[in-house]
Amino acid sequence: MSDESHSVPPGPRPRPWYLSAGLALLAVALVLGGAWVYARVQSPFPFYGTAYTPPIPAPAFRGTDQDGRPWTFTPGATGRATAIFFGFTHCPNICPLTLAYIERVRQALSEEERQKLDVVLVSVDPERDTPERLKAYVEYFGKAQGIRIPEPTLSEVARAYGAGYQKVDIKGPNDYQVNHTTAIYLVDAGGKLRVLWDYTQLPAVERVKRDLTYVLENPRL
Repeated sequence: MSDESHSVPPGPRPRPWYLSAGLALLAVALVLGGAWVYARVQSPFPFYGTAYTPPIPAPAFRGTDQDGRPWTFTPGATGRATAIFFGFTHCPNICPLTLAYIERVRQALSEEERQKLDVVLVSVDPERDTPERLKAYVEYFGKAQGIRIPEPTLSEVARAYGAGYQKVDIKGPNDYQVNHTTAIYLVDAGGKLRVLWDYTQLPAVERVKRDLTYVLENPRL
């Protein structure tokens, strides 16, 4: 996965991306509950989701969109908030539910508020999720953008956001599932990570909408 120079003695081999992903997934699961309690105490606004206290700059990244075009996420550049979810199109349950519920939340916003929000699905299965497949998938659920990032860059981007993923139930090269972090990360118009929701929170559409409306009205510029 990395080039090795023959003129310099090789150092320790980097951990394979799938091991890093598995460790990240476990770490997120362990700390999410405690982070939610802490954030509820520290945040000046009583977020339903888990607030970033204080808000932190969101990592930038690049990929290919569902139309096969180069795509760059530069936090704060568009003046819109961005909801980011790490998932994949072969996901049997969590991803369809997540995209369906975040679309319900989006539809619950006013027309003016909807113009201030982008929804992005970053595929954790770049081997199978072609731009064409991503396009059909995200358009079925509404207005999300589907983004494909190759390995090992995908692992680096996911880790930067605190997300993890790992192939499981591998029966063949194209027959497997992917365990992954089930959070949606909300980046405000100023490019700061403000709040995340686990997919189990999304059915409470009005509560998620309340968080989102607050962030849309109060970006950390």
